[in-house]
Amino acid sequence: MKKIIFGIFAHPDDEAFGPCGTLLQEIRNGTDVHLITLTAGENGANPDNHLDLGGVRLEEWHAAGNLLGAKSMHFLGYKDGQLNNLAMIEATGRIATLVTHTLASLPQDIEIEFMGLDLNGYTGHIDHIVATRAACHAFYTFKKNDSRFSRIRLACMPREIVPTTNIDWIYMEPGRTSQEINETVDARTLAGDIRTIMQAHASQRADYETAIKNQGANLGLNYFIVKS
Repeated sequence: MKKIIFGIFAHPDDEAFGPCGTLLQEIRNGTDVHLITLTAGENGANPDNHLDLGGVRLEEWHAAGNLLGAKSMHFLGYKDGQLNNLAMIEATGRIATLVTHTLASLPQDIEIEFMGLDLNGYTGHIDHIVATRAACHAFYTFKKNDSRFSRIRLACMPREIVPTTNIDWIYMEPGRTSQEINETVDARTLAGDIRTIMQAHASQRADYETAIKNQGANLGLNYFIVKS
């Protein structure tokens, strides 16, 4: 059965620095992945002093998506760092419209999954929380009347990587325990390709360096809380 994944994230690099290995593995196994970013990430790190960081980051996102093999990519146009309850409700409807439009041209015999970041914000970022709650709202709205919607996978940090509360930037909860993690995907054999995709986000190279430092030989080992 054909599988479709809608990857729904707040910023243009969230999938690259999050569940990239899983998405890459899924695509190489025949899954169609459609990426949605709510914002352009225009308030992210800007070491090169770009006048239009959002435009640069969207270009980087498209380059990374091409390397990943994404079937389609959609930018919803929200402001980085300004997502809130109203944006969440509106984004839910826009996500639903995109999903409905995409599925209209596909056969009925398919399995549909959503993917996002942990409801705790992954790094604690409020934008991540809003994007994932919008994704969950849309997913369960569809699932109520359509059994093809099988599950939503939320990429999370394990307690081994984030052992304690981190307040170096914003409030970040400790990672998830082994009892909370439902699925572990081992895509470490794709580490070289994952690095290439991450490096496409050149403006966010400090995040790349942090990810490599934190994950090391475990780059491509992804953890999920799975909801059905």
